[in-house]
Amino acid sequence: MPADPGPPRRRAFIGLGSNLGDREAELRRALASLSSGGDVTAASPVYESDPVGGPPDQPAYLNAVVELSTSDSPRALLERCRGLEAAAGRVRTVRFGPRTLDADLLVVGDERVDEPDLEVPHPRMWERCFVLAPLADLAPDLVDAAALARAGGAVRRLGTLTSSSDR
Repeated sequence: MPADPGPPRRRAFIGLGSNLGDREAELRRALASLSSGGDVTAASPVYESDPVGGPPDQPAYLNAVVELSTSDSPRALLERCRGLEAAAGRVRTVRFGPRTLDADLLVVGDERVDEPDLEVPHPRMWERCFVLAPLADLAPDLVDAAALARAGGAVRRLGTLTSSSDR
């Protein structure tokens, strides 16, 4: 009798951003923490972008997207994101304000969730180049050139999270 394969695994994507403190170190710590779960399959290049919304005169963001092959539910993935933010000392005071780490659940397979504290796919990801550019690097099947062209904001590709020598 074959072994039970367990719950089905799906592709999931988490967006990471930081514009306070050592931005690159915050993204690297978040990637390391996610990787400790054993389900990370890839990390996008790092992009720099100007803030979108929020108070004026914020520092620029570093952004990346992490791909997972996971059996975690969207709710469990949201909790992982919140754990990453808490570990980075994120304090939510101003909407779209500066932050040590922002971790957003973007996509979980074909699942759709519409709850007060969780929407999957992420409701604003198609509007933001800082999300779509790194997502397109990992999943060109999800983000076509037209979607990327329609997204707001400019980004600059810097390097990767896997080696500081890339920068």
